[in-house]
Amino acid sequence: MMRAMNVSRDPLPVAAVGRAPQEPSSRSAHLDAPGLRWFVFALFFIFGGITSLNDVVIPKLKGLFTLTNGEVMLVQSAFFAAYFIFSLPAAVLVRRAGYMRGAAIGLLLMAAGCLLFVPASAAGIFAAFLAALFVLAAGITVIQVVANPLISFLGPPATAHSRLTFAQAFNSLGTTIFPYVGSVLILGSISSIDPAQLSDAARAVFRAQESQLIVRVYLGLAAAILVVAAVVWLRRHALREIPDDDPSALGHPGALLRRPRFAFGVLCIFLYVGAEVSIGSLIVFYLEQQSVLGLSAIDAGKHVPFYWGGAMLGRFIGAYVLRLISPGKLLAFNAGVVLALLFTSAHLTGPIAAWSLLAVGLFNSIMFPTIFSLASEGLGPRAKQGSGLLSMAIVGGAVVPFIAGHLADWRGLQFALLAPAVCYAGILTFGVYARRPAADAVG
Repeated sequence: MMRAMNVSRDPLPVAAVGRAPQEPSSRSAHLDAPGLRWFVFALFFIFGGITSLNDVVIPKLKGLFTLTNGEVMLVQSAFFAAYFIFSLPAAVLVRRAGYMRGAAIGLLLMAAGCLLFVPASAAGIFAAFLAALFVLAAGITVIQVVANPLISFLGPPATAHSRLTFAQAFNSLGTTIFPYVGSVLILGSISSIDPAQLSDAARAVFRAQESQLIVRVYLGLAAAILVVAAVVWLRRHALREIPDDDPSALGHPGALLRRPRFAFGVLCIFLYVGAEVSIGSLIVFYLEQQSVLGLSAIDAGKHVPFYWGGAMLGRFIGAYVLRLISPGKLLAFNAGVVLALLFTSAHLTGPIAAWSLLAVGLFNSIMFPTIFSLASEGLGPRAKQGSGLLSMAIVGGAVVPFIAGHLADWRGLQFALLAPAVCYAGILTFGVYARRPAADAVG
């Protein structure tokens, strides 16, 4: 990591967080700092991987605490609620502390969340695990606020889009690797003991012992994150940032919601993240069904990377296709294909049902960045305020999975696919609505 952070001894200038890049008199407006660029790619890899690890933690906690599908989806609710609560505070923090110090603070918060799994295991209380995940997600929120704008500064403006796409590929790489490793380490020894049949004392001991598998994984993550935080702190002067004392930096973001195109885009970020997380959270349970593949938990967990890996592959393909096809049209097409895949999976059985659901990841690939960019078109200098609201909409990952879990308890897992299907229908509509440039679009 020290090698990755190899930059010039002289601090590199960066525009203040929340402001447009300013033209220095003697330096270019962008930073040619490959070491810092790879550091940001590493941040995308880390927070993407840790987020997707929830998909294998969910089956483990469901068994330990004998939860329903709806109850265990509180894992995603606790995690993604942090985006809604901390997005704007994180933006203020990064504006005041700067990119590098902000990244160090975010990493320390992530490490603290990982370490909180130790007392959560000792207590043997589901709510304690939710609290640990909430703190972990708060740290990830800060890292997101740092990474997304910083990557645009680390190179020529003309190639900012390709750098962001490449960074998102690292995010997808993390979401592909972490679930596979996590399924081996966390789901590899799910006990056949039913905690509900134990006495209160025996149940507490059982949960403490079984949850040690989760604790070991997150302790390892905490150690790695602390090393990265230390490196970032040592290099905190690598960037000379322009002070920003504007107290009205956040402006009046609510006014942006009166713009139909932007408001629709915010809704679609909510819908997309909710749908993506819902499917990822249900995959293990879905593939365990005898009517689908009838796999064990660990083998079903090993299939989760196909879902997230499809998104990684699709981003490389989509980066090229978006040069040829209108983003709105491609978004609508992908959403239509996903609806067809969900319909197929819900109405058929066996491998076709399984792989139809897993293939959704491939067509998810371009949705988040495309919705984000389409919603931001035409905002001009208010684009950064819009970015904060769009980031807050990631809270959809806290709401839609909770609904899907309760639908699964009510009518089964196939019926639960109705929740993400409604979300993708909304996204398809937005793609059609935003198929023209903002200047020509109604609203």
